[in-house]
Amino acid sequence: MSALFAAARVPLRQAALRAPARRFAHTEEYKHLPFETANRVAFGTKLAAYLITGFSIPFIAAAYQISKSS
Repeated sequence: MSALFAAARVPLRQAALRAPARRFAHTEEYKHLPFETANRVAFGTKLAAYLITGFSIPFIAAAYQISKSS
């Protein structure tokens, strides 16, 4: 039974050996994005500001509507 499983794994090993090793190469991987991710602090700050702004808009609108009605 183990010989059957060993024979099934051989093509996977050969395909893995032929494939280029891109597992840890993140330098060229994100060039398709429309923003720069090289500076992690700036990217994290901009992303946090964007997400916080989008999440807070409904709460600000609700507070405005409540204050307008009273």
